[in-house]
Amino acid sequence: MKIFKFDVDEPFARKHNEMIRDTRRVRAGGIGLGVLVVIAGALAYFFLAHRAVWGLMILLVAIALGITFAVVGLVVAKRFKKVQPLYDAYPLVPAVIAEVNERDFMLLALVNTNVDPDAAPRWGLALRNITHIPGIKNPKVGMKVPAAAVLGRRDTREQHHWQEVTPMPIGWGTPDQDVVDIARRSIPQSEWDRLERERRRLDDVKATQNNLLVL
Repeated sequence: MKIFKFDVDEPFARKHNEMIRDTRRVRAGGIGLGVLVVIAGALAYFFLAHRAVWGLMILLVAIALGITFAVVGLVVAKRFKKVQPLYDAYPLVPAVIAEVNERDFMLLALVNTNVDPDAAPRWGLALRNITHIPGIKNPKVGMKVPAAAVLGRRDTREQHHWQEVTPMPIGWGTPDQDVVDIARRSIPQSEWDRLERERRRLDDVKATQNNLLVL
């Protein structure tokens, strides 16, 4: 798998990229939760404990937790401050619309779960719920969607394999459909064919903890 290089339209991407939207929610949620925890600690100290020592301990713990929640939200948001580095860092993968619902649809991608990109591929199916991709007015099952595979995390027991991979459509990064078509044609037909064969395993992917099924 290779990285597909193109010029990301940053204003367009920030408007349409649903991963950016999700990080805004994480930032707002982290800061909001941090503030609420501190307020709860302050209320406990002044009104419940009447400024007793044990109430002060609760307040200090609440302040520490509040700062942690806020920092986590800000760090996540900073990681996604620019969209171009995301597309520049992650490999191009084939994805298809695997299920269409009333207000959204499921995007299923064939991804390499190996941390080492030079090792023989360890294929998996990654799933993401999506509400809209520019250029696709009427999503239908089987539609081909080129995407970047955003590599999420790995745990201490599986240092050599990714535990979470999220497909990020190329169409979220540019309004130019010619660029999307070039990305689609850049993916080997053998990968598209394998993804089509594996599409029947959608329910198996849904049943996994992180929407990632190793094949």
